Amino acid sequence: MKLNPALTRYRVIAWIVGVLLIVLTVGTVIKYTADDETIVALVGPAHGFLYMVYLVLAADLARRARWKVGFTVLVLLAGTVPFLSFVAERVVTRRVKAQTAPEPVGTAV
Repeated sequence: MKLNPALTRYRVIAWIVGVLLIVLTVGTVIKYTADDETIVALVGPAHGFLYMVYLVLAADLARRARWKVGFTVLVLLAGTVPFLSFVAERVVTRRVKAQTAPEPVGTAV
């Protein structure tokens, strides 16, 4: 199975969800300190919908890459903690690229 298209889809949605979650967090602080719900009202539903897309795309990549359940669950939850989706994206990218890297010639035992 080709992992690169699935990885690209995952990376894009991880960044989008991560940025929206940071904006939503700032909006929540503003909501409770300045009594202005504008950011939360606009970004909240978008983040919620796109997090569902994140779940689907991350699960698809996990299935294709044959990740263990524990790692998959951690990646799925990464979209709920500010900045963690960026860390998860880097870890996932390194793991998938290592998994798909061609073996060096002449290393057979």
